[in-house]
Amino acid sequence: MVADEPVQSRALARATGENADEVDLLLRELAGEYAEQGRGFELREVGGGWRMYSRAEHADVVEAFLLDGQTAKLTQAALETLAIVAYRQPVSRARVSAVRGVSVDGVMRTLLTRGLVCEAGVEVSSQATLYRTTEEFLQRMGLDSLEDLPPLAPFLPEEVSMDDLEPRELLAEPIPEPILEPVSSTPDVRDNGGSEPEAPAAGPEPEPAEPQQQEDTP
Repeated sequence: MVADEPVQSRALARATGENADEVDLLLRELAGEYAEQGRGFELREVGGGWRMYSRAEHADVVEAFLLDGQTAKLTQAALETLAIVAYRQPVSRARVSAVRGVSVDGVMRTLLTRGLVCEAGVEVSSQATLYRTTEEFLQRMGLDSLEDLPPLAPFLPEEVSMDDLEPRELLAEPIPEPILEPVSSTPDVRDNGGSEPEAPAAGPEPEPAEPQQQEDTP
């Protein structure tokens, strides 16, 4: 039940502490018992080991269960949300909600589950999660790339132009590491002809030079 590939008799023998030949015999007895009782599953010897399978007679039921929801059509709300993501990506949920006028949290979860959209990083200013369409979206729509999307301008109201749309959200980029300048062993000189050395950045100020010379003069 927990194996993701056929299990050999020797492996089952080591796990149970039984003889490998005895385990092989018991497996064959189990396979015959399941078949005789008409169970919904069967035990098969495949690929050099044993594995559980759903019975072929129930393939239509298993197929309906596995494909449930995957072939259903998207709702109007999901289509509208998907269109906004496709044309404005990368885009945040808040921006999509603002365009549609309603919350899109539930619809976005549906699109994520269907594999039509995915996370695409965070936005620069708000740090909100951004979303984009996936390769699955292109395949379902029969597109080779996003450049094949129909132009948006013909679908806008007459009083709205592409320039009127809000600016796109920007994907945050990693902050570059600061470049550290090498420390020189000689002090810097101010740009005044080289007559006066650069004052230290911090620390107590040195004693004036002129009074020091007067004290040392007899």
